[in-house]
Formats: sequence, C-alpha cells, structure tokens
Amino acid sequence: MVSLYAATQKIYPRSVHGIFAKWRWIMVFVTQLVFYGLPWLEWGQRQAVLFDLGARRFYVFGLVLYPQDFIYLTAILVISAFSLFLFTAVAGRLWCGYACPQTVYSEIFMWVERKIEGDRSARMRLDEDAMSTEKLFKKSYKHIVWLCIALWTGFSFVGYFTPIKELGMAFFLGNMSSWEVFWVFFYAFATYGNAGFMREQVCKYMCPYARFQSAMFDKDTLIVTYDAERGEPRGPRSKKADPSSVGLGACVDCTLCVQVCPTGIDIRKGLQYECIGCGACADVCDTVMDKVGYPRGLVKYSTENAMNQHWTSKQTLRHVFRPRVILYTAILMVVVAALFTSLAMRKPFKVDVVRDRASLARIVSGGKIENVYRLQVMNAAEIPLDFHLAATGLPNLILATNTTLRVAPTESMWVSVQLQLPYDAAPPGSHPIEFVIQSVKPNGEVLSELQEKSVFLVPR
Repeated sequence: MVSLYAATQKIYPRSVHGIFAKWRWIMVFVTQLVFYGLPWLEWGQRQAVLFDLGARRFYVFGLVLYPQDFIYLTAILVISAFSLFLFTAVAGRLWCGYACPQTVYSEIFMWVERKIEGDRSARMRLDEDAMSTEKLFKKSYKHIVWLCIALWTGFSFVGYFTPIKELGMAFFLGNMSSWEVFWVFFYAFATYGNAGFMREQVCKYMCPYARFQSAMFDKDTLIVTYDAERGEPRGPRSKKADPSSVGLGACVDCTLCVQVCPTGIDIRKGLQYECIGCGACADVCDTVMDKVGYPRGLVKYSTENAMNQHWTSKQTLRHVFRPRVILYTAILMVVVAALFTSLAMRKPFKVDVVRDRASLARIVSGGKIENVYRLQVMNAAEIPLDFHLAATGLPNLILATNTTLRVAPTESMWVSVQLQLPYDAAPPGSHPIEFVIQSVKPNGEVLSELQEKSVFLVPR
C-alpha cells in the first residue's frame, strides 16, 4: 500500500514570554471580557445588546433597530472590510495573530492544556506513553475543562439572541426550546473542535484570508521577518565564541522559533502563507539573543524594503505610512463619520406607506373621491409616542380617519387611512402627495417630523 497523503503531524507549541505574547493575552482578556460580559449588561429594563429575531428588533444600548435599518449593518461590514485592508497593509495579519476568535480560543485551550499536562516536552511524552491512570486522569480533566469553556461560549453566543437571564432560567428548569439547545451545542461543538483539535488546520486550510492576503501585502508591509543576512550561516557554538571567528551568523539554530510557532512553520525560510503574524518567534528569539549576549532583532517586525536597504526604525515607519495606507484611512474615517452622523440624525420612528390594492380610488357619499392607504408606524423609542397624521399636496385634501394614534415603546402599528378630495378639485390622473407624521411625547413635546411620499388617484 502506498499512501498518497501524509498524516497530519500534531503540533506542540512551546510556551513563550515577551512583548508580543503579552499583547496576545491582553487581546484575549479584552475580547472575552466583551464577549462574555456584554449579554449580562442591562440598559434600563432590558438587555443592553440583544438581537431579537422573533420580534425583528435589534437593541444596541440606546438604539432600537429594525430590519429597515439594514443600511447600518452594511456600513458596519464596509468599516470591517476597510479596517482589515488597512491593518493588513500596515502590519500584515494582525487580526489573525491577536484578535481572531480561532487564535483567541486556541490560546485559551492551549493554556488549559499546559496547566494540566505540562509544557511541550511533557505533553509529547504523555502522548507517547501507554495508557495509564495518570494519563487517563489528565486527558479526562483537560477535556472536561475544554467542554465547560465551549458550552459557556455557546451559551453566551445564544444569549445575544435570547435574553440571557431567561435563557439561564430555562436551562436550569429544563424548558429551553429545541432551537436554543441546538445552537448552544452547535457553537460549543465548533469551539471545542476548532480550538481543541483543529487549531492551526483552520488557519492553514479553512480560512480564506491566508490565501488572498498576498494581494494586500507589498514591500512596505510590516511582517515577522528573519534577518538572514545577520543570521546565516547558522549553527551551534559556545556562548564565549565570537560568531565571526567561527564563520557563523547570529542564529544558533536552537529551533525554538519553530517550537513556539502555533502553525509549526520555520520563519527562517521566509514569509509563508501559514504565518499568522503572532510574533511568538520574535519573542523567543529575543530571549535566546539575550542569553548568548547578541543584539535583539534577529527575528522582528520589519518590511522587505527595510531589510534590503537597512533602514532605521524611523525610516521604516515613514515608509509604512504610504499613500495606500493614507487612502484606506481616509475612506475608513469617512464611512465611520457617515455612520455616526446618520445614527445621530436618525428619527425615533419610521413610517411605511402602502396603497390599498383592493380599492385604488372610489366615489363616496358627498361626491368625494377617496383613496385608501395602509400606514405602518414603527416607534423606535423606548417610551410611548403619539403620532399626528396629516396629508398635503392637493387643495382641499382631507384626512377622513383619526389623525392621532399612540404606539407603545419599540412597537409597530398598522393603521388604515382614508384621504378624500372633492370630485372636481383635481383633474383625472395620478397626483403626488405627502403624508406628514409628527411624533409627540406624552407631555406634548414634539420630537420630530417625517414626510412620506405617495400618490392620489383621480379616476376619469
């Protein structure tokens, strides 16, 4: 039998300490504090962030959004895309190395693994040993902790769509809906599998970002780089030996940069698509350089041009902020400003006008022409509002129905509206009109006014 495929070799990343490792753990704490904590925050009498799909309302602190506010989601996606372009153009895969959920949860799961099974060599020995009571205990203990983290992650995620306190009560009482149970376990399974087992395989084979990142890189992008000119030829030597006297470069060929890499690559072979830019190899290489008494920076964040032309740090940064980066920044700032301006000017209600298709126009008592409309009034505020209705656009146009209605907080109401016009007040045809709707607080204060266009049909 000849196998056409090589078996995947398990990677055992060594723990590392340094400035970039600290930043990774800062991002772990920040992202998880936001993710796990946000569903428990309250805003008034409700959950601060809640995407209520059943009621088709999305609560984000003081904002209440409806499906008609889809434009805001589009703006957020555009901001996310340009942020990704900007960060990638500046410093490569910063998102992958520090804030991607796959990286964050892999860090958490590997930390649990190190605490229970030991560091790299201990884990390798444990996996090679035959099954024993100690091995069974450690493996079982590790997977129990992993499952607890994964289940809490799935529970927290579903808590963004079902009020998390109600979800917790339903969980303890055993009356969660089947869909809630499904999604909790689905995301728990995804977290458990991706962070516990697949890890670097997600980055290498499943994530599309690794494939198209080269389109956003150029020779002035900061990437994790090995200084081959300084490091080669590499090889072991005595700490007291002068590298130049033994014909060697600064690299002592300890392979620690490979051992700490979460994707198992050798940064000394140059930039590879598997590299997530986490900087672990730079941290461990600086530690080795300190021990042997060599200057730091054999592996560091730099650019291709900086390495080839031996630029200083100031020269490198000056070239990093190039026209491409400035353009991305300008576009990003414009879109962010437009989003916040739109949110600030957003009215606390929405109105949709729909003509009654069953009766386009009809003659009613008194010889008047009547058109019937259906108005959907959506109160986006969290207080009850009164709405005053009026219509303009034609002389002697009157509203034949109730001109005031009250809508409860964050609710919507459909109302049928009849407009009437004297028979000879306008020639036959379609005439543009406007519905004018005012929102008024219960104390009589006018909040805002909205105009919605429609047409009035006069039959021949």
